[in-house]
Amino acid sequence: MSYIVDIEKHCGCVKKSGMQFPKSFDTREKAEYEALELANVMNATFCKKHRFFVNKEDNKFTIMVEMACPNA
Repeated sequence: MSYIVDIEKHCGCVKKSGMQFPKSFDTREKAEYEALELANVMNATFCKKHRFFVNKEDNKFTIMVEMACPNA
């Protein structure tokens, strides 16, 4: 079985980064690690207008994109 890492929306930062989606992996563990690592990198290095998190469903890990909350 193949496990997929994909992204919900290609915001400007994702497009500029050159990251290619979807990505395919041969184990669930590798796919999950890659999805979580990518979400962490995106949250740490992108423009901060969005927040990235991982949604797991069957054999697919989708990096979800939501608007970040403004600083209080």
